[in-house]
This record gives sequence, structure tokens and C-alpha cells, in this order.
Amino acid sequence: MWIPTEHEKYGVVLASFRGTVQHGLPLEIGDTVQILEKCEGWYRGFILKNPNVKGIFPSSYIHLKNAHVKNKGQFETVIPVEDSVITEMTSTLRDWGAMWKQLYVKNEGDLFHRLWHVMNEILDLRRQVLVGHLTHDRMRDVKQHITARLDWGNEQLGLDLVPRREFSMVDPDEISVTELYRLMEHRHRKKETPAAASTHHLFVHVKSLMSANLGEELEVFFHIYDGRENRPLSERFFVRLNKSGLPKSPEKTERQCTLFVDLGSSDLRKDVYIVVHIIRIGRMGAGEKKNLCSVQYRRPFGCAVVSIADLLTADSKDDHLLKVYACNTESEWHQIHENIIKKANSRYNLSGSNTGLAVALQLLHGDIEQLRREYMVLFTRGVSITRKLGFSDVIMPGEMRNDLYITLEKGEFEKGGKSVARNVEITVYVLDIDGQILKSHVTAGSGEPGGDEYHSLVLYHNNSPRWAEQIKLPIPVDMFRGSHVRFEFRHCSTKDKGEKKLFGYSFVPLMQEDGRTLPDGTHELIIHKCEENTSLADCSRYLKLPFSKPSLPSNNQTLKGTKESFWITSFLCSTKLTQNGDMLDLLKWRAHPERINDSLSKLKEIDGSEIVKFLQDTLDTLFGILDESSQRYGLKVFDSLVHIINLLQDSKFQHFKPVMDTYIESHFAGALSYRDLIKVLKWYVDRIVDAEHQDHIQQVLKASEYIFKYIIQSRRLFSLATGGQNEEEFRVCIHELFMSIRFFLSQENKGTSPVAQTQAMFLRTFPAVYGELLKIFTVREVAGFVRETLGSLPTTVHADCPLEAVKLQCIAKTVESQLYINPESRCILLPVVLRVLQAHMQEQRDLVMCARILTSMLSLIKKEETGTAEPVVSEEVELIVESLLGVLLRTILEISNRPQSAGTAMRLQFQDVTGEFVACLLALLRQMSDRHYQQLLQAFSSKDDLRDFLLQIFTVFRILIRPEMFPKDWTVMRLVTNNVIITTVLYLSDALRKNFLNDKFDYKVWDSYFYLSVIFINQPCLQLESFSPSKRKKILEKYGDMRVMMGCEIFSMWQNLGEHKLNFIPAMIGPFLEVTLVPQPDLRNVMIPIFHDMMDWEQRRSGNFKQVEAKLIDKLDSLMSEGKGDETYRELFNSILLKKIERETWRESGISLIATVTRLMERLLDYRDCMKLGEVDGKKIGCTVSLLNFYKTELNKEEMYIRYIHKLYDLHLKAQNYTEASYTLLLYDELLEWSDRPLREFLNYPMQSEWQRKEYLHLTIVQNFDRGKCWENGIILCRELADQYESYYDYRNLSKMRMMEASLYDKIMDQQRLEPEFFRVGFYGKKFPFFLRNKEFVCRGHDYERLEAFQQRMLNEFPHAIAMQHVNQPDQTIYQADAQYLQIYAVTPIPESQDVLQRDGVPDNIKSFYKFNHIWRFRYDRPFHKGTKDKENEFKSLWVERTTLTLVQSLPGISRWFEVEKRELVEVSPLENAIEVIENKNLQLRTLITQCQSRQMQNINPLTMCLNGVIDAAVNGGLARYQEAFFVKDYIMNHPEDGEKIGRLRELMFEQAHILEYGLAVHEKFVPQDMRPLHKKLVDQFHLMKSSLGIQEFSAYVRASPVHFTNGSPRPCRNSVPNIISPDGGRGIVRRSYPAVNRYSSSSLSSQASNEVSNITGQSESSDEVFNMQPSPSTSSLSSNHSASPNVTSSAPSSARGSPQMAEKHKHSRENACLSPRERPVSAIFPNPLDPAQRAAPHQIGDTTLPRSDPNLSAPDKVRPTPSSWSLDSVKEGAPSFSDSVGKLLCPPVPPRPPYSAGSSAKNMRSQSPVPTSRSPQKTTVPPFTPSPTECQSASLVSNSPVLSGSYSSGISSLSRCSVSEASGTELPAGDHPPHPLPPPTTLPNSVSSSSDEPIRRENKTPPPYSVYERNNPRRPVPLPHSLSIPPQTDPPALPPKPHQLRTGSMKLDGTSDPRVPRPRPLPRKVSQL
Repeated sequence: MWIPTEHEKYGVVLASFRGTVQHGLPLEIGDTVQILEKCEGWYRGFILKNPNVKGIFPSSYIHLKNAHVKNKGQFETVIPVEDSVITEMTSTLRDWGAMWKQLYVKNEGDLFHRLWHVMNEILDLRRQVLVGHLTHDRMRDVKQHITARLDWGNEQLGLDLVPRREFSMVDPDEISVTELYRLMEHRHRKKETPAAASTHHLFVHVKSLMSANLGEELEVFFHIYDGRENRPLSERFFVRLNKSGLPKSPEKTERQCTLFVDLGSSDLRKDVYIVVHIIRIGRMGAGEKKNLCSVQYRRPFGCAVVSIADLLTADSKDDHLLKVYACNTESEWHQIHENIIKKANSRYNLSGSNTGLAVALQLLHGDIEQLRREYMVLFTRGVSITRKLGFSDVIMPGEMRNDLYITLEKGEFEKGGKSVARNVEITVYVLDIDGQILKSHVTAGSGEPGGDEYHSLVLYHNNSPRWAEQIKLPIPVDMFRGSHVRFEFRHCSTKDKGEKKLFGYSFVPLMQEDGRTLPDGTHELIIHKCEENTSLADCSRYLKLPFSKPSLPSNNQTLKGTKESFWITSFLCSTKLTQNGDMLDLLKWRAHPERINDSLSKLKEIDGSEIVKFLQDTLDTLFGILDESSQRYGLKVFDSLVHIINLLQDSKFQHFKPVMDTYIESHFAGALSYRDLIKVLKWYVDRIVDAEHQDHIQQVLKASEYIFKYIIQSRRLFSLATGGQNEEEFRVCIHELFMSIRFFLSQENKGTSPVAQTQAMFLRTFPAVYGELLKIFTVREVAGFVRETLGSLPTTVHADCPLEAVKLQCIAKTVESQLYINPESRCILLPVVLRVLQAHMQEQRDLVMCARILTSMLSLIKKEETGTAEPVVSEEVELIVESLLGVLLRTILEISNRPQSAGTAMRLQFQDVTGEFVACLLALLRQMSDRHYQQLLQAFSSKDDLRDFLLQIFTVFRILIRPEMFPKDWTVMRLVTNNVIITTVLYLSDALRKNFLNDKFDYKVWDSYFYLSVIFINQPCLQLESFSPSKRKKILEKYGDMRVMMGCEIFSMWQNLGEHKLNFIPAMIGPFLEVTLVPQPDLRNVMIPIFHDMMDWEQRRSGNFKQVEAKLIDKLDSLMSEGKGDETYRELFNSILLKKIERETWRESGISLIATVTRLMERLLDYRDCMKLGEVDGKKIGCTVSLLNFYKTELNKEEMYIRYIHKLYDLHLKAQNYTEASYTLLLYDELLEWSDRPLREFLNYPMQSEWQRKEYLHLTIVQNFDRGKCWENGIILCRELADQYESYYDYRNLSKMRMMEASLYDKIMDQQRLEPEFFRVGFYGKKFPFFLRNKEFVCRGHDYERLEAFQQRMLNEFPHAIAMQHVNQPDQTIYQADAQYLQIYAVTPIPESQDVLQRDGVPDNIKSFYKFNHIWRFRYDRPFHKGTKDKENEFKSLWVERTTLTLVQSLPGISRWFEVEKRELVEVSPLENAIEVIENKNLQLRTLITQCQSRQMQNINPLTMCLNGVIDAAVNGGLARYQEAFFVKDYIMNHPEDGEKIGRLRELMFEQAHILEYGLAVHEKFVPQDMRPLHKKLVDQFHLMKSSLGIQEFSAYVRASPVHFTNGSPRPCRNSVPNIISPDGGRGIVRRSYPAVNRYSSSSLSSQASNEVSNITGQSESSDEVFNMQPSPSTSSLSSNHSASPNVTSSAPSSARGSPQMAEKHKHSRENACLSPRERPVSAIFPNPLDPAQRAAPHQIGDTTLPRSDPNLSAPDKVRPTPSSWSLDSVKEGAPSFSDSVGKLLCPPVPPRPPYSAGSSAKNMRSQSPVPTSRSPQKTTVPPFTPSPTECQSASLVSNSPVLSGSYSSGISSLSRCSVSEASGTELPAGDHPPHPLPPPTTLPNSVSSSSDEPIRRENKTPPPYSVYERNNPRRPVPLPHSLSIPPQTDPPALPPKPHQLRTGSMKLDGTSDPRVPRPRPLPRKVSQL
């Protein structure tokens, strides 16, 4: 049975539990669980991190912990009873754990590893705390360490700052807001700027001395030296080194490491140095022989110097190698360091190039105790302490020190009868009073223990040696009296024995008779002669002798006259001994009573350090004197006491204040002193007003705190001793004293007067007295003193009076004192405090101090409030609200709006003050109850006052919400702020409803309210979705979701507005929209209906809601681009509003608005998602294009449209799509005109005129067209700019523009352009973005990008997409699938500009532009078998399904891909397919032959392979298969309509045979020797092939052209010029115009039939075009994949690509050596699929092959049109009136841009003459515009074909109706004549219509404004008006019918056009040569 648990409430999981049992709860080790019930070894409960899931688990898996239970019952919460630091560590480590893994994912390795170490460290420390074996101090250190680590980690991970008190987290609800702010501020400051340490320490570690000439032991001395004052600052640190230069005692680290302690900040400057002296121990001369003598001397070796300032900049942990210098002469050894510092190079030199001292030097900061904690290793391992000479900057009480430093300065010695100077060594001893040598009391320096004696260094042959050696004598205080120091002088002989011979001594006693020690300074000592050591044994003998020369009596001339002297400098650093006689006199006052007056006067002159040494003794002396003779010395003792008290205010001695406090509490015994002290103090106070000099009185008042301490303690001692006698007398005295004080305080003075300064001095010290007074007086009495004293101050003071600031400081200290904490005193003092505060805050003075006072006051109020507010507290709050709330709000507004001053200090100060005041305001508002709010609102006398108050408080709240209000990691503070704000707003909204609605409506207040609410909801710190789950849970538990609360309040207030809502439409649409975008479902559900309300009210007001729509759209873009909103929001917005408007009368327009906004959201969301990706890809660009078009077409928002144009432009530039970038920028360019209208600054454009901006855009676009190799488009813009410059006579720029234009022409001719591939991409499935979903596009590939690469790129862009393996249209299941499917295949472009492509003589460089630019239509062929497949001959059933895709815009354009607008599908019959295949093969053969002849080929292999492929087509039977399929009787009988096509096929087969024969002739000429056998084989097989075709002999052909084609072409070519192309190779200018499209009429051109068949053109395409052939179902096995000629394109699945019966090795052209898969043969020989003629063909719907049809067929037969022949004859017979319409279809070709020829009648010379004028093709006068799709050539131009001979016959005349050329006829150049006379013009009725002179313009469905190709720029002298595309001057004629339109319209041949709109088509800018 399950029983609720009583104590087992909380536990931690010890082992993971899978929860496999029924109702089992899976647990992971470390989870914390709350237990609800138990039953037989099982618990039921939940994991704390997921309380919604409850289950059972074994009790053995749980470790129970003690816990508190709150709210027992169903909603109980459990808090573990453990140290709060442990709780915090646990939760923090859990949060870190998840983030730590993310660091690894983000590749932030450094932080990852550092955090890992810190986490381990915290876990280790946590264990230590949990075990609980730590001492109290150690526990404190550990907790401090833990919190420091936690704060570091939180900061690194960007988590929140945790407010702590004593290492424990603070609950913000349990302390006042002011206190919370103070804690946060303290932690923030601590984190920001660690306080600069005032004390510093230098750590020195000696490593080794490196030198080549060692071999002797060394002594190394370090000390710190002041270069400015030329004196040492510290004692010496001494290290012994062995003969190798390493420390002698390496195991004792204290012998090689030291800490130079107590350096002040002033010591860290450039002229303070570390000086190192090195002494060697050994022979006198460094080079002497080893065995010369055994005596060792201390001799100079070298010196090193380093500046302390260098350590501040260098990496402190680096080892330093100090250069060691030696002095040139030993006599300068004492100042070698000074010479090095001064860089006196002549006096020292390097002691060896490789000599160096290796030391580690590091500066440490902070006091010693702090260092002990931070560098424990240092101190535990051992380090010697090297002290400063003298006391440190701060003297600590209890510090014991008694060090005498003696420096051996110099000596003057006589020769002593020797010829050379002496080598003098001094030995130093310390002897006690008994003459015994003190052991171990002579120290050379720290680091080595003291010795009994000290030997100085020896300077060689020097009678005036200067040693400058410092020694330390640490003699105990009790041994000082009677002790003396003896110096013995010996001469060190360098002879064999090397003995040291005594020749004299000096001595100095350490203490004088009167107890004073040896004074500091230099002493000249007498050298007493002595040659025997024994004579020094009894020191009593020589101690009677004089020791120093200055102390010699004047009659002792013998000693005074001696030249020998010895100088020492002594310095005593003692806390117990003094050298001051005055101090000793005062302390011994009883011995000399007569000197008391004198001693008291001299006390002020004694050094402070001497006084604090004997502080207690001095104070005892003073009070002793006072007790014995108060009348006589009272005033002097009082003054001395004041002097000592004020001495302790000095920072150097401030640490002695506790010593004085201890003295007062424990040692002070002056029970009667209080009377004298009060009397003297009152005496001084009474004289303040009259005194001239206030200095001394100010010193007295400065000491008043301690004076009162002495008074109170004295009175207490007296009361204890006497049982409280004279109590009343004492009170009266104190009252009188305060009356005197009040009197002097009440004096009004100017701020600078001495009395005012004295008043200020008293106020500074007054608060310190409260505590003392409370020891005797009651709280109320003391509060009364304080109130009256402060109240006595003059009230009318000037604002600039310094007394005001001091008064405020006094009040601050009062509020912070113990007195104010007591509620009794608080009610007395509060009015005074509030009065002063209010006055200051109203005048905005001393705000920092005001904030401090207010903070303290409000902190106390919180402390009192436990549970319910006590009446006292409530009254206090009331008082504060009444006097300060308004002024506090004004102050915050004032500070926030104040411009930030330049000074950072000032700015920081205001920042601090703002925070303080804000905390005060929040604390006050949090304390206010309903009653307080009611009283506050009732207190306003008028509506205007209430209105101003509300506006003020709303504005302040808006300021509080600002992100910069608090540092970003202060989430705790922000949440408290928001909680207070929402509570207050709920109170105030009632006042708003009651007072400012209906007739009293006030827009400003309501607007302020709504604005506040909106920014409240949008704060980052309330967006719980962005927080970790644990943080979110904590916030929700504590505060709930404050956004929803505020949202409900907004909705409620909005509903109250009624008709006043109209005031907020459209202003509040944006803000409310921002609120609804917050991802909180409840908030959205509450707020979205407001939009319905707005629409409703707007509809009532204006009959529509255009305003609402405009505002919604404007705001959506900016908000969503900031990352707000999501798919859920879009759906919610749509569904909620649609539901709301169901019953409205304006439902239709509402639905339209909602649909528009929803569609915009779709695009904006897509755009945002795409922009998140790193690289620029098609998705980003496509998305931007979609959005840009939406803004233009659907929303007509020009500014947004332009913004997105520039975003798209930037994307293109980034992706290096320069052509697309140009087209994009053109969109903006075309919105501008050539006018002088001024334009504002916009995006990156400066303020400029419209003309300037358009000029800049033109130049930028031209530059990008240049980079994108789209030079033709650049030229058009150059011309437009040139016209502008010309019209303004700006010839300089005109010249530049013409040069630029010329350079573009050069680039067209000289530079190679890569021909892009085009790919059709289908995006299917619901997972694609809206702008792609279930749509198909055609994409322009990158340079060199093939299908496989493109496919891979698309799959990389859409990594989740599945590539479809077939090319069939997908079904609905794919469309609706929740996935992404990509269908990709290559397509062939269908160029529009056929006239240029078909013109002869136009270089390929020019043609390549027209092949791949301005392409609207693309084609894709898929072969398939219809009916039963003939296994013997599959060509019988091989059909081709041809798909033509039409785009919405032409490529290239503003994007690399555009959507497919229309699909057309036609099927090509097997016969038509065969015709196409052979045509293509013939074209390929011609091209290869020509290239071979003109030596364009590097080798002959391509031609060889092509010939071989056609002749030896053994795989599928070659042409024979076609014969079997289509020339049999069955086929002809079954397909009577294909008669002409069969004839055409036969004609092409014969043509192929002729070409092959000529090709073999050329091949024979060039074939290399090793391939001769293959050539012979080909010739043999060719004869077999001929015989199979039934061709016996080409006699006529051979006669006419045995080795070459007469006139350059074996087949007559209209307009061709004489051109010899022979195997010998010469190549002339070639005009290519092989038509093979329409038929000549048999009547007029019958004689040409045999010519056309028997003559084969040798016309060449560029070699590039050849290599593009791919296999296709054909006899020849090779066809063009990419050629514009119709064929089965290779983009079909690979199975369909190769010829069905082809050998595997030939199946794919990429495996075929002779072919490159790149180039496309598009030539005039065989027409491109979009030839004008082909456009005129009836099968244009999908089949762009041979434009022939049978006009006799009726419309129903043409449901799926099949190609058939369409000759002019048949038209003439079937429809006599057709000649008129043909006339309208005729149009001249497009030459390159013609020059302007003045006065020529070129424009009238179009093509009306049957024989064109003989002009060069480059100079043709035909206007340059692209022909209409309905244009075809005049039959009269056909007659230009030179006829070779009418007698050639090949026996196939029955099939010989020759074809009419549809290619552009190019005139013969002037002077060129055909070799044969031209025949008369063909007689076609109305062959040329005059209407062909008019440019024919296609109707344009939606002309793309960015199409450069459509620019029309006739030369005009004035600036062009704005136009997207300029129409021709005369109205264009109605469009004539197109053949395919006629055909679909039941063959109406009467010229009426089909109602369908034709495909948009670019229109060239130049209409004529005007």
C-alpha cells in the first residue's frame, strides 16, 4: 500500500534505473528526485527537472537528503537542507555541462579545456565542503575560491551575475531592492576593476651565474636602490654560489629565493633598480697560482643592474639573464652600480661576453597575508623575507622589529712604513655589556643565517678604501644597553704565508647614558693602534677611550690630528627603542616635573612613528599629568591629546586606531578626566565665533570622536566607582556643551569663511559621536540631540555653499549609524532627513550623496518588514512617498535625459547615481500597498497633476526597461524591476480608466501607457524561450510569465477604449504587431484579435483599411528581418483573423488583406531562413528575387523594392555573378530619369541630383557588365551616357565614354567567352520554401559547370533533397510529399536573334553572345518508341518527345534562374527525326571539312572519326536502316502525307554522300602516313555505301569540282561570294546560308534542283562548334547535343542518349575522342530552332525542326501537329490571297550596329530591289533590330544564289524541289561579283511589301524593365525622358499572323492573327539611323 512520505522527500539517484517495470520512472545517475509516496522498498515521485512525469523506482537507488517542505500537500515544493553554496554548485555545474558540450561543437577549444579544468576543480572543492572536515578559516577560503570560480565560469559563458552575501546566493525577495542593487554593484565592480594594490613585493629566485672564468666560490648580494636619491631602499639579500656558479644549498630554497617586501606604489618607477653585487672568495689576484697561499679573501667580481619598471612591462614569469659588469679600477667599486645606471661606459666593462646571472624576477601585489593565501607553494617551500630599510608606508601595531643597519663606508689609513699601500680587511664583532661576543648577530643579508663576525671585502693596495658594504645587526632590545660594535683592521699580505696582520681597531657603543640609541647618520670613528689580538680581549680597557672624532674633547689634539679615520653609517629600525630625547623626557615626567611644560610643547615636533611606538605609555603620561595638575596643564594636555588623536588619522598610522580603542576600553583609568575634557572642549566651542584663527579649533573638532570616547569612558568609570554620583551634573554639562555647539552651528556665514569651515569640520565628525552618547543616554535623547543639532543649521544657504554637501554627508552617516536603525529614533529623525533630501533633489544637487542616503533609508525599511508591514513601517513609507516619490521620478528623468558629458568619470558617476535612484524607486514602489496607492492618487488636486504624474512614471518605467539600464548579466535585477513595474501598472491602469476615458479622454496618457506595455513585453530579459530550461523554470515559478499578464492588461485596456480606438489606428499597429510576434502562444491568442478590431474601426471610419494594410506591411519587413516571427505565427495570424471576420460585412476585402499579409510573411520567413546560411547560393538569390517582385507587383512599395534591389545586388557581387548584378542594378537605374531633381541620402548614396545618381548607376552597371563579359549590354549603356555627355557638351567625359565603348568592342573580338550550360530544375514537395515549392526553373550554370557538377551543387544547397532519377513529370504524391525532391536535367537554349546567327561573315565571338543571351525558351528532347518496336529496325518506331519551356523572364537576368511559365509538348515522328539527324550530321561534316582545309585543326583525327562513324556505321546499318524504314512501299502507302518528307530525306542522304566524297578527298590530302590503310578502307566502304544508295557516279560533280568546290560551295548558297575552299587549303570569306527549310517553287527554280543536291557547301562553323556533338538515334551515330538544330538532346536519361543500336564505345560523345561536349554548332547552313522561318512554321508549338506542313489537312487532324513540308507553291495554290500576308512577314536582317552616314538614302534601300546593292556586310544600311518571330525572307533575295550550271544531273530530279532559304540574306560586298551571271528575279507576286520597312514590335506581356537588350537610344541632343523601353517613332503595324497560329486556327490563311498573346521579346533601342 502506498503511503505518503513524511521525511523521505528529497534524494539523489545513486545508480541509473531503466524504468522497465510497469509505471517505472527511468532515472540517470545524479538526478535529483522528489518523493511523494513509498511502498515496500519502492518510492513514487518525479525527477525535479521534469516534474510532469511521475513514476516508481527502487528506494535502494536513492540517497536521501534532508529537506524543507513548503506548501505541504498537492503543490508542495522541497528545498534541500544543505549549504547554499553546495546547492548553487550543483545547479551551476548542470547548466555548464550542457553548454560545455556545445563549446566542443562550436570548436571553441580553448574555453572548452579551461572550463573542463574549472569544473573538475569545483567538483573537488565540493567534495571537501561536503565531507565537512575543514576548519572554519579553511572552509571560508574554499567557499571564496568556489564562488570566484563559479563567477568566472558564468562570465565566460555569458550567464547571469549571481548576487551573493557571504558566499551564499541571495533571494531577491528577502532583501530590499536597494540592497540587492548594492550587492550586484559590488560584485560587478569587483569583476570590473580590482582595486589597485598599494603594497607590492618583488620575488627573486637566483638560478645560476654563467661565466667562463669561474673556479672560485661567489657571494651574490641583491638590494633595491633608489637612483634618484642615490641610496639603498632595502636591506641586502645574500646568496652563496659554488665554483660552478650554482647555489651552494640547492635543497634550501629560502637560501636562493627571497621576497623584497613592502614596496610602495611610489617605488615602482623607472629610477628604482635592483642592484646585484658579486664577490668572489679566493686569491688576491684572479690569475694567481692555486698553491701560492691557502688564505682566502673577499674580492670584487662584478655588478648587475635592472630597473624595476622593466618588470612591469615584461612577462613577469620570464627568467632574466642579467649582464655582469666589472669596474676598470677597484677604487671605484663602491659606485660601480651608479656608473652603470648613469651609463658611464669608461668606468666599467663587461666582465666577459658570456657572463650572465640567471634570475627569476616577479612583481607580486597585495598585502603579505593575501600573498600567503594566493602563493601558498611559495611560502610552504621556503622563501626568505628581505625588509625595507625603515618602516613600511603603513605601520601595523604589534609589529616587532629591532634592526640596526651599519654600512662600512670608507677608511683613511697610513702606509705603515711600507712602500706600497695596504690591502685592508675589516672584521666586525658585536659585544655585549660583559664584553662577550654575541653569537649569530652579524648578518651580511637575508637568505643566510647570521654569523659571529663579518669580514669586509679587500681592495688591493688601497690606503683610502671605500667599501659601501651594509650589514645588519638584529640585536634583542634587552641586550642593546651596554653593547658595542668593534671593527678590527688587518693588512692582508700577498706573500707566501698570506697572513692577515692586525694594525688597528675602532668601536662604537649602541646606547647612550640617557637611554637614547646611537643616532642615525654617518659617524667618523677613531682608529686606535693595536698590533696584538690579546690586547682586545678585555674590552673594558678601550671602552673608556673616545670612539668618534666629533665627540673628542678639544684638548685631545693627538687623536684629533691623526690622519687615520674610519667612517660608518648607522640606521636603526626599532619599534621599541628611540633616539629621541624629548620623547624620553616626556615619558619620564615624574623624574623632572619642571620639564613637563617644555615636554608637552615639544610633543608636536616629535616624529609620529616615535609617538605610535610608545602610544600607550604616552597616553598614560598625559592622563597622569591631567589627574595630578589639571588646572595647570589641562589645556596643554588636551592639545597634546588632540595632536595624538589627529596623528592617527594619517594613513601611515591609521592602523593604530584599534590600539587606541583598546586602550580606551581596557587601559584608560582617568575616571575624573571627563570634567576637564568637557570644560576645555566647551571653552574652545564658545570661542569659535570670535576667534580669528580657526585652525587649532578645527583640529580640536576633528578629534571630537575620540574626545567624546574619553569623556564617556571616563564618566562610566566614575559611575562604576561612585555608584552613579553627579549624574545630573554630567547631563547638564553635556546639554550645555550641545547648546554651545548649536549656537555656533546656527551662525550664517559665507561658504568660504573660517567659521563655515569649522562648522563643516564638526559635521564631519559629529555622526561618530552618536554611538558613544548611546552608551549613557537613551535612544530618544540621542535622537533629540541629533535632530536639534542638525535642525540648528541655517536653512537659507547658497547652492554653492560647501557646507550643504557636508550637511548631506552628515545626514548620510546619520542614516547609516546604529542610532537610525532603531525605529524609535527613526520616527524622530526621518522628517529632518526627508526635508534636506527633498531640497537637494529638487535642485539636482549632490545627487550621489542623496542616492546613498535614500538607499540606506529604504534598506532599513525592508529589514523591518517581516511578513506584514508594521504600522511604523507603513507610516514611514507613507512619509517617503509623500515627500520624495514625485521628486525621485523627476530626478531619474533628469539624469537619464542629461547629455553624457565627455569625461568618463562624470559619466560613470551619473550611471551609478541612476542605478541607485532606480533601485530606490523600485524599493519604494515594492513597499507600497493598496492604501499607499489610494492615498497617492487621491492626493492629486487636479486632473492635470495626475496626468503629469502618470506620464512621468510611465516614462521612467520606459527608461528602466532600457537594455543599457543595467549590465547585461544582471537578469536578477531586471526581473525584480519588471515585477515592480507590472504590479504598479496594474494599480495605475485603474486610475487611467477612471479618469481619462470617454469625455475626459487623454490621448497622450493612453499612448504612453500602450507604448510602455509594448516595450515591456518585448524586453530581451522576458523572452523565456531563449533561456535554459532550468532558468526558465525558476523564473516561471517566481514571477510567472509577465508578458502574458501585460498582454491581457493591454487587451483589457484596449476593449475599454471604445470609439477612442480610432486615435490609435494606424499608430499602434506596428507596436502591437511586434507584441504578437513574441513566440508565446497565449500572448498571441490574446493580442492578434486586436487587429480585427482595428480593421473593423478603420472600415467604419473610412470604408476601407488601407492604412492598416500599409502599416502592417511596412512593419512586418523590419520586424521579421530582425528575426521575429515564425511559421506558427503565420498560421495563427491567418486562422485567428479569418475566423474573426467570418461574419463581417467587409469579409471579402478582409480576406484579401489577410492573404496578402500571410503571403508576405511566407516570403519574409523564407528570406530570413535563407539569409542565415553562410555562403551565397541560389536559394538566397532566388528568395530575394521572389521578395523583390512581391514588393513591386503585389504591394507596389517602391522604397522596399529598391532596398531589396540593393540587397540582391550585394548578393550577386559576393557570388561574383557580375552580369546578374548589372541587371539587378538596372532595375533601380530605370526608375530614375535624366533630370536635376534632388534626391535625399538613401542607403549608401549621398545627397545628389537624380542625373548624378543615374550616371553613377550607369557607370557601375557598365563596369559589372564588363566583369561579367556581357560587353554588348555595356555598349548600349555607354551610348546612352555618351549622348547625355554630348547634350551637355561634356566632351572630356564623352571622350572617355567613347573610349570605353571602343574597349568593349575590342573585348568582344579579342577575348574568349565561355558558353554556359542551362539546366531545368524542378523543386517538388512541401518541404521547400514557398518561392520554390512545386515549381520548375531553368538555371544558367556557372563557367565550366556540367550536369553532374550542377546536380551536386544543388544537392549541397538542399542537403535533405532527394534527386529524382527520371525526367517524367511527377505525380500528385510527389507534389504533396513532406519531403524535398529535385529533378534536374540539361536543356538547350533557343536563341531569339536568329538573323545574327544565320548571317555569314559574323565572327563566332559576336555570335556567341546571341546564342546564350536573352533566351526565353529552352528545349529538351526525349526519345521513345510508339507502337511495337521493330527489333530488326528500331528507327521505324523511334519518336522524339520535345518539350519547350518558356520562362517568365529571359536569361540572363536579375537571377541565374527563372521560373518556367509555360510548357509545350510535341512529338516528332521517326521520319522527321531521321531528317533532323542527317541534317545535323551533314552540318557537322561540313564544319569539320572546312576547319581541316583552313588549318584550324591541330590534327585530322576528328574528321577521320566522323567520316569513319558515318561510312562504317556497321552498328546500326547506316543510311540503309533509314532506307529500309521509310523508302519501302508499305510506309509510303500508309503515310501518303509524308511524301515530301521522304523526298527530303532522300535528298539529304544523297547530299551526305556528296559531302562524304568531298570529305574523303580533303582527308586524303591531310591524312598522315600511318593512317593511310584506314583511309583506303574508308574509300572502299564509301563505294559500297554509294552503291547501296543507288548512286553510281558523280560525273557532273567531278567535272565541276574534281578537288574543290567551285565558288566555295558544292551547293549553291544565296549571297555567297566567290570563295575557293580546296584541299590545298586557301580559305576566303565565307557567306553561309544553307537553308534546307522551305521549298523553291518548282516552276521558277527547277533548274537549280540538281545543282543544290550535287553541290555541297564547305562552309565552316568555328572549330569550337564541332566538338559539341553527342550520339543520338541516327544512322551516322553522331549528332549535336547542344546545337540549336533539333535533335535528341543528351539531357535525356543516359539510357536514351546513345543510338539504340550503337556500339557501347560510341554511345556517349564524352567518350568519343573527336568531340568536345561544350560547343554548339549554330550556323546559317542549318537553321537554328528559332529561325524566323521556323517560327513561321506551323509545328512551332513544340517542334522547331523543318517548317513544312500540308495546308490541306484540317484542324482536327492537327491535334498533335507533325512536321510536314510547306512550300510557297502549295500556299499559292491553296490560298491565292496569301501573297499579301507573306509580304507583311518579310523583313531585312540584322547587321552589326551601322555607322551614321550623313546624307545617304540608306534607309530607303531596304530590300525592295530583288538584287541587293553591292555593299559590304559591315556597312549595310538595314536598321538594327531583331526580326519578329513572324518574319521570313523575301523570295526575291533567294535569286541571289550564284548558279553553277543547269546541266548537272544525278538521276534524282524527281526529288529535286530545292528549299527556300530562311537565313538572313547578306549583300555582296561592293566590287565582288559572282563568277556566273545572276539569274533574273524569281517571279513571286507581291514578293516584297513596303510594310517591311517598319520595325515590327512584339507585344510584351510584362516587359522586364531590366532588359538592356530592350534599350532604345536614338541620338538626341537633349536628355532622354524616363522610359523603360522607348517605342519607335511611328506606330508599329498590327502583327501579321504566325504560321503556327494559322495552323491551330483551322488554317485560316487570311492574315488574321490568333488571339493568344505572343511571347515577350526584347526590342532593340536603335530603331533607325536618325
